[in-house]
Amino acid sequence: MSKEFSRTQRVAQQLQKELAMLLQREVRDSRLGMVTISDVEVSRDLAYAKVFVTFLCVGEQTPESCLMALREHEVHIRMMLGKRIRLRLTPEIRFHYDNTLVEGMRMSNLVSEVISEDKRKQQDAGREDNNPEEGSA
Repeated sequence: MSKEFSRTQRVAQQLQKELAMLLQREVRDSRLGMVTISDVEVSRDLAYAKVFVTFLCVGEQTPESCLMALREHEVHIRMMLGKRIRLRLTPEIRFHYDNTLVEGMRMSNLVSEVISEDKRKQQDAGREDNNPEEGSA
């Protein structure tokens, strides 16, 4: 009987949950906006964890500046994480900016533009069909 989730997936889910709690409650840095952990990928040997984050930036903050500030806290976050989870080895954490939300919004806007352009062309074509005397001059 096979397991529903592999150990790496279970560890990744646990890391995502614990990291979200740590970032919300423990890490105090004014350079960070609101941080959301979108995904965690753990290596097979559980030594490394890629943490994909998105930011709600306020004012002059950019995703790049927020990511730099978050990377400064990697060691401290790993130490706090090691105290909260029961693993022989706490994975080395690497934060990566997840731009899928921004890309999804960009793609949605492109589709909306194409649909509105298509509707406009259909309306223009309908007007030309209703006025046959303009075309036979």
